[in-house]
Amino acid sequence: MLCMNRPCFLVIDREFPGTISTRKLVIETAKFNVLTAYSGKEALEIFKRFPAINGIVLDGGLDDVSCSDVALEVKQLQPKMPIIVIAAPGFGDCSEADYQLESFDPAKLLEILRGLKPEASAEIEKRNEELSREKLS
Repeated sequence: MLCMNRPCFLVIDREFPGTISTRKLVIETAKFNVLTAYSGKEALEIFKRFPAINGIVLDGGLDDVSCSDVALEVKQLQPKMPIIVIAAPGFGDCSEADYQLESFDPAKLLEILRGLKPEASAEIEKRNEELSREKLS
C-alpha cells in the first residue's frame, strides 16, 4: 500500500461563520491536511506544538495579534516557514509574509500551496488518478 506524507497547513482566520470552513474545505479538497486557529494567539500556540507544518495561511485582518506580529514570531522560530496572507480590502502590509493574496481566491491559494510542496502534490494527483481509474473499471 502506498503511504503518502500529505502536506499540512495551519489556517488562521477570525471567527466568522463560513470563512474558516471555506478555506479549510478548499485546502482539504486538494488532499492537504489542515490545522485551524481562530486567533493570532491560538495560532502561535498551535505552531509551537506542531512546528512540522508546511506553511501558514494567515488572515490579514486578525483582531487580537497583528498579522505582522504573528508572521514575525513564526519567522523568528522558523525563518523558512512559508506564510501566505489573505488581505482584505484596506489591508496595510505584512512584509514578513512570503505571499499576499488581495482577496480569497481559492485557485490562486491552491496554486501557491501546491508550489510549496510540488513532489507531494504530484504524488497526490497521481494517486487520485489511480483511484479514479479503479472506480471506472
